Amino acid sequence: MSEYLRKIKSPADVKKLGMVELERLAEEIRDRLIQDVAKTGGHIGPNLGVVELTIAMHYVFDTPRDSFVFDVSHQSYVHKLLTGREDRFDTIRQPGGLNGFMLRTESEHDSFGAGHAGTALSAALGMAVARDMSGGTEKIVALAGDAAFTNGISFEALNNVASTKQMLIILNDNEWSIDKNVGAIAEYFHKIATNPTYVNLHDRATGLIEKFGGRAAAHLARKAEEAAKGIVGRGMLFEEFGLNYYGPVDGHNLPMLIETFKFLKTQNKPVILHALTQKGRGFAPAMEQQKKFHGLGSFDPETGATKPAPQKTYSEVFAETLTKLANVDDKVVAITAAMPNGTALDLFRPMHPKRYFDVGIAEEHAVLFAAGMATKGYKPFCAIYSTFLQRAFDQIVHDVALQELQVVFCMDRGGLSGDDGPTHHGLFDISYLRGIPNIIHMDPKDEDELQDMMQTALEHKGPSAIRYPRGIGPGSVLKDVPVALEIGKAEVLQDGSDIAIFALGNMVAEATKLAKLLAAEGQSAAVINARFAKPLDVDCVAKYARKCGVLVTMEDHVLAGGFGSAVLEALSGAELEVPVVRVGWPDQFIEHGKAEDLRAKYGLTPEAALVRVRPHLKHAVVS
Repeated sequence: MSEYLRKIKSPADVKKLGMVELERLAEEIRDRLIQDVAKTGGHIGPNLGVVELTIAMHYVFDTPRDSFVFDVSHQSYVHKLLTGREDRFDTIRQPGGLNGFMLRTESEHDSFGAGHAGTALSAALGMAVARDMSGGTEKIVALAGDAAFTNGISFEALNNVASTKQMLIILNDNEWSIDKNVGAIAEYFHKIATNPTYVNLHDRATGLIEKFGGRAAAHLARKAEEAAKGIVGRGMLFEEFGLNYYGPVDGHNLPMLIETFKFLKTQNKPVILHALTQKGRGFAPAMEQQKKFHGLGSFDPETGATKPAPQKTYSEVFAETLTKLANVDDKVVAITAAMPNGTALDLFRPMHPKRYFDVGIAEEHAVLFAAGMATKGYKPFCAIYSTFLQRAFDQIVHDVALQELQVVFCMDRGGLSGDDGPTHHGLFDISYLRGIPNIIHMDPKDEDELQDMMQTALEHKGPSAIRYPRGIGPGSVLKDVPVALEIGKAEVLQDGSDIAIFALGNMVAEATKLAKLLAAEGQSAAVINARFAKPLDVDCVAKYARKCGVLVTMEDHVLAGGFGSAVLEALSGAELEVPVVRVGWPDQFIEHGKAEDLRAKYGLTPEAALVRVRPHLKHAVVS
């Protein structure tokens, strides 16, 4: 089965293999990726595309002495298999198992943790400069996909890269992020890759490498460089930044990659190697459906088939509702930062193609772009994951909220994001948005309320944010026509006199369960769907603080600065003293795992809340 892979206990074992054995190792790795990720889910397409690149990197360079920095690092599965984690690979993204991204605490070979795009070049440059200052000689290698170059941080790093003595950037060009790459940078790379001179060089490459080894690799790199320069004018874009450009080369030709890396390893200057790869290579379903197989749950390893969702996800309800709003309002536009599939805007795109904008992996630009459209009377809905919107904080404050522009931030993955772990948990957006003037912040208890909140945002003449969870909701019946909510008004689902439970978003269902547990103990519990993290319904909070002996707040968010903190502030402002039990995530980064397991571990369950409430029940009063 895995004749060679099972023998790889460290990168040193990769270096012992001959070329035929390395090719066989690549086949075994692809098979292992498909079989294991089919069970655990994960980023199968990106990893199938970097098998040969990663093998060649470990064959030529020496981690952990040399440092590999993977942009996003969702394509680090092969790296994990080659660095002593093969025996645990079937635990990837599972509770207590390997993380789906690079994690410094997981292995000494993971030199830099990541989970968001555009970070590799800056981090690698920082390592290289620190090495130079310390008089070190280790090599720094950054592997970044072409989509990472649509991110402004990458170009901010390129602006400074000439300051280092040695740094290798590998541009892994597969023309995809999650969806097809867009914009001028994508067109630029495509122009290079389709140059007839490169195609001719590619056809000759294998024979030359076999005959001449490293000298042929260097020759091909120089010739391809000259050909590429001839396409775009006097100097390559990267050379203008102080890097020597080599390529493009076949990112699946192991002999060529190894010889090219040997040559580039000797260069004491910053260089970039442009490697063309195929996302999903070796697995037909992933090649045919590259968007779907970027990252997904479990699937059939033979056919690639996945189980259909039992109902529409929050993302799908969002996209279908936005389509309805756009049908009746020609000023509604949709903006995504390279996530049409994850945000479900691929459902909106065919219905309103001229009002759909994918700006690439550039969240800061997405928000500023939306702000500009809003000044002209358009109503942009920015669909960006909660954890990715963090990157555009300044633009939200300075360019949207300060000017009171009507931009709607639709924050997918608001709350725990389960298997993807701490880089993707959307647990901070209430805290980082609540202190900004002029903005309203909403969190629906179900899919139908999400529709109503979108209508509310459409009618609100100012900035607003809506957070909603990953995956499916409770399955509420959707109204044909959404109804705008009264801003800052909570919904009392159940009245009570002993204890009042204020819950936000998907925690409303847990609040209802807690009320039933309290009822079984003879306590009358009110359940309030807060709806708004900002503005908070302070009148409702004050009313129940006077009426009940205990308040409980429940949120799928960190406690620090979150919804519970807003309730405490309201009580302080009203000079009301009442015990408050806050249920939410602690002041730490939460690991990956199943949502229900993590909630149980950290006390975000009705049963755990009941235990914390009981000591206060003696203070309960009857009005």
